[in-house]
Parts: sequence; structure tokens; C-alpha cells
Amino acid sequence: LVDMYQSTLNVGFLVGSFAFGYLADRFGRRISFLLSNVLNLITGIVLAVAPNYISILVVRSLFGFGIKGGWMSAYVLLTEIVGVEYRRMVGILYQMVFSIGIIILPLLAYFITDWRWLQVVITAPYLFFLSYYWFIPESPRWLISQKNSAKALEITEAMAKENKKKLSKNFDTLAEDEADSPSASLLDLVRTPNMRKHTLILMFNWFTSAVVYQGLIMRVGIAGGNIYIDFLISGLVEFPAAFLILFTIERVGRRLPFATANIVAGASCLITAFIPDSVLWLKTLVACIGRLGITMAFEMVVFVNTELYPTFVRNLGVSVCSSLCDVGGIVAPFLLYRLADIWLELPLIIFGVVAFIAGGLVLLLPETRGVPLPDTIDDIEFPNR
Repeated sequence: LVDMYQSTLNVGFLVGSFAFGYLADRFGRRISFLLSNVLNLITGIVLAVAPNYISILVVRSLFGFGIKGGWMSAYVLLTEIVGVEYRRMVGILYQMVFSIGIIILPLLAYFITDWRWLQVVITAPYLFFLSYYWFIPESPRWLISQKNSAKALEITEAMAKENKKKLSKNFDTLAEDEADSPSASLLDLVRTPNMRKHTLILMFNWFTSAVVYQGLIMRVGIAGGNIYIDFLISGLVEFPAAFLILFTIERVGRRLPFATANIVAGASCLITAFIPDSVLWLKTLVACIGRLGITMAFEMVVFVNTELYPTFVRNLGVSVCSSLCDVGGIVAPFLLYRLADIWLELPLIIFGVVAFIAGGLVLLLPETRGVPLPDTIDDIEFPNR
């Protein structure tokens, strides 16, 4: 029952990623963010009063649908509003707030022992998020793509004024370039050799990150320790991941830290599986290192994905590849709970092997540090031309 309960949330994530990806491109990032918050507020409260297991599964799927939509819409809006030089920093900080939520959750659960009231408490912030609609502007980039350059210029001028900057004089040229960009299709992701390689490797890494990350989180519930303390510790180790990324990506590059993070996560899972429970401190320490590694890998795949696709197909590429994250989230509970019935540590063996493979595949990707974002498929296929 627990594995199905966890998987239904990820089913909602999977459907929501495609549905809200379309809504955000069709009606705007801001309106899709508002719709997701309305849906989350309603389904979150309904979930708290759901009368039976079947209704809980259905409503939880809808809750996941809205959560993924809100996450995607806000992330895209945020990265499109800030300047290019701050995009990676903002993206990583965005992920760090997720880590803060993981730390707060066990504290709330410790004091609110009734899961229905806990559900109400974690749903309440969505009421506040509704106010964002009146404070956050629409993405100028999206407005330009909709041939609404006047509104985009108005928003951009207001942003420049607030930051005491002068707006670039080539705004009209940028608008024309954005509006004239070619349309993307799924075939573009696999038609040529390098694009196909990037797509398959990134899809596998998204899948791996979700399986290992969610698997390690859920394993806290069956490991036999203090679930509140173990969950809190596992959340705290996520913060060094963000700082390691910020420290290494411009000094070392993307590929080596990305691959290393996966390999460290895989090695930690394998080692943890064979450490006896009598040495609990060591088992916990190595498991935390694994959580650190997979968190770093998870955060890196997000922006590495954007750097390996040309402009006109970038959003589609990220949407398709990241959908494997949700597939991994659906699979992870069944891997964990069903295999743990055979041997408690068997899921860790699977996680370790998969993470090792993912790390090795990352080494086949090109380094993107200091390389301009590609604009065409030719930039991907002939990078040295």
C-alpha cells in the first residue's frame, strides 16, 4: 500500500510536467503558476479529508499534478526573468529552498502527529502563493514569443529602472530573433548522432537521479532508526551539495563534478549495504555521503540539460528528458519496498549499480564550461567548426 501511495504522487508529476509545459507555453508562465497553486490548495485540503484509500490515491495524483506544474512554471519564469549571468546561481538557490523544506518537514511531523492536520499545514502556504500573481511579472521572453513585444518592453524597462540599469538598444533585434526561432519537434532530439546521444544519456541520468534520490529518502522509513532525526540529517547534507556545485562548475567544469557525484553516490550505496548495523554511525555517515552525491547529481542534471540543446528545442528537450525523472519516481517505491522484503539492503545494491552507470555515461557528454549556448543543431553536431 505504501509503494502505491508514493507512486501515485509521481504519476501526477509525470502528467503535470507535460500538461503544464503546454499551458505555460500557450497561456504564459504566470497564469500557469497561478492555476497550479489554485489546484494545489483545493486538492491539498480535499486530500486531508479523503474518506478512504482509493480516494486518497486519486486526490494525491491530482495534488502531484499541481505540484509539478507549479515547480516547472516558477522555475522557467525565474530563469527567464533574471540575467544570463545569474541564471545558474538562481537555479541552484531555487533547489536549495527545496532542501529547506525537507529539513522543516520532519520538525512539523514530530509536533503534528495526525497526518491529516499535517497535510493541512503543508497546504496552507499555497494560499499565500496566490498573491504572487500580482507581484511577479510575466516572462518578457514568453511575451516576445507571443508577438507581444510592447508588453515585454514595458516589463523589461521597469526591471531595468528598478536595478538602475539602462535597457539595451538592440531590444527590437532581440525580439525579432526570438520571434523568428524555428519550431521544435520530438524528432529533433534524436535525429542526429550527438543530439541522440545527449538525449539518451540525459534521460538515463534524470531517471537515475529520481530513483536513487527518492529511494534513499524513503529508505529512512524502513531502516529502523529514529525516522525524524534520520530524515533531518539526510536533509541537512543537501546544503553542501549546492556549495560544491557553485565552487566547482566554473573552476573544474560540469562533466567531471557531474560524473563524480553519481559515482560517489553509487559507491556509497554499495558500501552502506555491506556495513553491519552494529556500526550504525559509519553506516549513517556513508549513507549521508551517498545522499550528498545524488543531490549534487540531481541539481546538476537540471542546468546541464539546458546547456546541451540548441535554443529552439531547449524547452522541449528539458521537458522530455525530465519526464524520466517522474518515471523514476514511480518506479522507486516499488524497487524499495518490494526488494527490501527479499533483503533490506538489496535496493541499495540496485541504486549503486544504476548510479555507477549514470556516472560513466556522463563522461561521454561534452564539457560545456565556457562554451556559448548552442543555437542550432549544427552547433551540437559540429562544435569545433
